[in-house]
Amino acid sequence: MVQSRAANVDDFMQEVAPERRPALDQLRTLCLRAFGPESECMAFGMPAYGPPKLPWIAFNSQKQHIAFYVGQTAMEAFSARLADIDHGKGCVRWRRPDKMDFDLIADMLEHVRLRTKQDPA
Repeated sequence: MVQSRAANVDDFMQEVAPERRPALDQLRTLCLRAFGPESECMAFGMPAYGPPKLPWIAFNSQKQHIAFYVGQTAMEAFSARLADIDHGKGCVRWRRPDKMDFDLIADMLEHVRLRTKQDPA
């Protein structure tokens, strides 16, 4: 995993490759809309949302893809919609930013937001 040494998410976004920046800006906007600006932090060298030591959501610009770390529960809840997308147990990966499904991302963020309202830890 590529980790940034950026002190904050604004600095991280300045480091992103220009061709990925619009997609990551959109992803960040969705995260901020779901969790609020007070939840935004850098964790494990990437933008994250939630408690700094154990955030609920994170994303990163890796060498070969954009990674969206949303957790196993959300991955299981959206398994049918993820069928044709590269993913693991808790992470979705897109090699091409133009292939990112922002409707799916928004739905996954809402799923996590509702879950964390019930169990914020």
